This record gives sequence, structure tokens and C-alpha cells, in this order.
Amino acid sequence: MSKKGLGKGLGALIPIIDEKDEKDIQEIDIDEIKPNERQPRKAFDEEKIKELAFSIKEHGVLQPVILRKTKTGYELVAGERRWRAAKIAGIEKIPAIIKNLTDAEVMQIALIENLQREDLNPVEEAMAYKTLMEEFGMTQEELAGRIGKSRSHIANTVRLLNLEDEIKEMINQGKITAGHARALLSIDESRERIKIAKKIAEENFSVRGTEDLIKTYSSKAKEKRNNSKNQEINPAINHIEEQLKKALGTKVKIKGDERRGKIEIDFYSEDELERILEIILGS
Repeated sequence: MSKKGLGKGLGALIPIIDEKDEKDIQEIDIDEIKPNERQPRKAFDEEKIKELAFSIKEHGVLQPVILRKTKTGYELVAGERRWRAAKIAGIEKIPAIIKNLTDAEVMQIALIENLQREDLNPVEEAMAYKTLMEEFGMTQEELAGRIGKSRSHIANTVRLLNLEDEIKEMINQGKITAGHARALLSIDESRERIKIAKKIAEENFSVRGTEDLIKTYSSKAKEKRNNSKNQEINPAINHIEEQLKKALGTKVKIKGDERRGKIEIDFYSEDELERILEIILGS
């Protein structure tokens, strides 16, 4: 049995199939096998599974699935697509290797198998990382070393979970990419984030175009806040500021209102400070 199909990362994580395992391949009743509840991938491409089922009818299951023993039978560790396709093909028994694995190892192997086949969407990937870190106490550095991804990739992927459910569903449906979603995270206001996400999907923005769009939005939002802030300035305070500027011959800023606040007076040299003090003290 060739190891090639499993990929380098799985073998680096844990020796999935070695020569001893190959000798211990068993034919397991397919109905005794239950799917892994921690399977990172939530959506399966039914058409591709049907295509695989057709191949299995013609050639059989060429690569064993990985299982672990449970009280009621067996739990899938790797190979759920093969198991699903074999059921559709009407196969009664499937070649399998039984491994003694911890919950954390099962989760890691399931995650790596999907990542290597690019079967996970970014939200599923983020959820898997979060589970490994929160439930199994792995740090981002440890996780990065185990699955062959950079720590920054893991951190940026997990951040996607901070997005609204509506936006995460758009990612799941392929309407926007992880690159679009990461750009959206720079917007603080939830409603605006959803509004811009819809615009990106409807008008088919590129990631670069999305970044430019958000820069424009942020600039306009800042200008709007500044205008709003200026409009809130008390005219009486503004008038006093102007009088002080003329009297002192320098920039003056009053923060607060008529009841409480502070006055900031700018000076740019020791001589100017003495001049301002002379005006204030009447010397």
C-alpha cells in the first residue's frame, strides 16, 4: 500500500501508515463505522462523492480509511469521503487500519487531511483551529508547527470568526474570499461591514479593489466624524478661543464646556513663553 496519497504533513504529524499497519489492514463492516463528530468539514460535494462511488464500484476502495475503536464500533479518523462513497456504491466492508489515538490527534489528522486536499472553506478552517487551541490547549505556534502553516496564517484565519454570521455564510457560499473578509475586519461598524460585503459580492470586487473601497470608506467616515465633531462645538467656546488667540498671538484650544474644561496654549520657544506670561500676568 503506497503512502503517497496521504501527503507529507500527515506523516510528519503522526505515523499514520507504516509497514506494520499495512500488514494489519482489516475489512470492517461499513455499518459499524460512524463519522467523526469533530470533522472540520461540514459540507461535502455530493457530485464528487458520487463520482468516487462510481470509481469504487469499478475498482474497489484502493486506500484504507483510518479508524479508532469505540464502545459501539469504530470512529472515522481519516477517509470520510471514501466511506461515504463506499456506502453509496453498496460496499459492505471497507479496508481499514485501526489506530489508538487521542481526541487531539484525531482532530489534528482530520484537519490536515482536509487542508491538504483543500476541502475546507476558510470558516471551517478557522473553526478547526479554534477547537484545537481552546479544547486541546494548543498555542498558535504549536499548531503552526504541527500542520505546516505560519502562525500569522492561523491568527488571520481565526480572526474571520469575529465577522457577522451573514458575512461568514457569504464565505461559505463562495461569494467572497478570505482575502475579502480579512479586509472587511478593518471596519468597526457591523452594519457597514455587512453593507460593504454585499457590495463586494454583487459587483465582483477583487481583493485589491476591496482594500481601495474600504480605504475610501474609512476616509469618508473619518471626515464625517470630524465634521460632526466640529458641528458640536459650542459657539460661545469657539468665540472665546478666537479672542484668546488674538490676545495672546498664538494657537489656543479650549476642551470642555462652560462648566468644566481646560485651556491649551501653544508656545514654541522660551522667549515666546515669557511673552505669553507677560500678557496673561499683565507685566
